[in-house]
Parts: sequence; C-alpha cells; structure tokens
Amino acid sequence: MDLQLHGKHVLITGGSRGIGLACAREFLNEGCRVSIVGRDAQRMEQARATLGTAVAGFCADLRDAQDALRAIEAAEQAHGPIDILVNSAGAARRTPYAELAPQAWRDAMDSKFFTTINVLDPVVRRMGARGAGSVVNVIGMGGKVATPTHLPGGSANAALMLASAGLAAAWGAHGVRVNAVNPTLTLTDRLAEGFAADARLRGSSVEEVRRAAEARMPLGRLAQPEEIAAAVLFLASPKASYISGAILSLDGAATPMVV
Repeated sequence: MDLQLHGKHVLITGGSRGIGLACAREFLNEGCRVSIVGRDAQRMEQARATLGTAVAGFCADLRDAQDALRAIEAAEQAHGPIDILVNSAGAARRTPYAELAPQAWRDAMDSKFFTTINVLDPVVRRMGARGAGSVVNVIGMGGKVATPTHLPGGSANAALMLASAGLAAAWGAHGVRVNAVNPTLTLTDRLAEGFAADARLRGSSVEEVRRAAEARMPLGRLAQPEEIAAAVLFLASPKASYISGAILSLDGAATPMVV
C-alpha cells in the first residue's frame, strides 16, 4: 500500500531508540524527510549511524519547554515545516507502589506528559496556521489498565490520552489530526527496567517475569517495535484522513475491552 508519505517532513521525539527509532526507519523507507530528537548524545550518534546521515538529529531535554522549542526550530531549519509529529519520547520510571513518594508522581508527569506537550503545543499551532498536519502520540496501555508498578506513569499516560482526544477536537477545523497509540510490552531496552521493578515486587527473577508476561499474551509473545511503528505510519498518513481523536490499543488482545 502506498501511504502517500513521500517527501513529508516527520519529526520523531525519542527517535534515537526503541519504538521511535523503529518509526524513523519506516518513515525513511516511505521516502520521508526525517528529523529525530533524543536526550542522549551517544545514542543519537548511534541512531544516525544506523539510519544514515540524511536524518537530522537533535539533542534536547524535552522536559524543558525552551529546549523543546529550540529542537523544533532546528528541525524546521533542516527539513522545512513539520508535516507529521510522532511523540515517542519519555517514559516514567516503573516503581513498586510501596516505594512511591510524592516526587515520583511529579517526575512521571515531567518525564512523559510534559516531554510530549512541550513539543506538541508549538508544533500543532504551526500546523494549524498552515491548515494541515498529523500528530501521533505513542503513549502506553498503563493509562488504561492500572498496575501496581506503574501508577505515576499510568496517570501521565491517562492525561496524555485525554489531551490527545481534546486537541483532535480543538484543531480538527484547522486541518490537523491528532491520534494516539497505546503499545503493550514491547521488546525495547526500556522494557528491562519494567521487568526489574516487577521482579522486586514479586520477589522473583527478571527471566521469570518475562516468561510470565509472554504467557499472558493471547498471541504468545511480546510486541516488536516495528509492529508499533506500522500502526503509527498508517495513522500519520493520508490513508487515515478521517481518523482523528482515536486512541488505539496495541496490546494483542491482552486486555479485552469495548471502547
């Protein structure tokens, strides 16, 4: 299927690793101009070595609104106005509930909610002024299903889902679509941290936690980053032109629900 993405400028936050990196690779395969933002300079170098020098890479701490704006402006100087924004940056630390302190809840909002909003707000306004644009927020199932090791992060995810739906309604008349995807456990380097937190809570090994997670999945396995990226690309593309405000669960039917 031709997704009609050729030549589009795509900005991907969290693009130097995991799902963001998989998205960058797939958008490149569609002939897009790709800019990625990440916080770690070493990971950024590794990502650009993998993706190729045609990709524009920028380091920024997206918890800081001014740093986020600098990255946006640098990306537009490199590749022109942003046609598609994929927010995949940020992940709240998984912490067993007995270890939680008030600061953990604030840290989760800074790490996940504001890393998205600090980029989304200025970009969606620019898209609206031009009369066109597509946003896909990569959030997570923790905002739909409460788990005792992911309460602050799940709360941030739930806030992002509401923001995504609300902004879709607000900016639809200006030609901007906003959607979100909620991946399940996906085989990225961040997953190890979550398994370690679960292992501490349960008093078991990380390998036991992983096997148990796989056993709970109706498809019998965990997700690959490329599988999440495929859904992101479709929602970002003109082929999804009447899909906006959607919150898509990508959990392989692990949580049967009607939404």
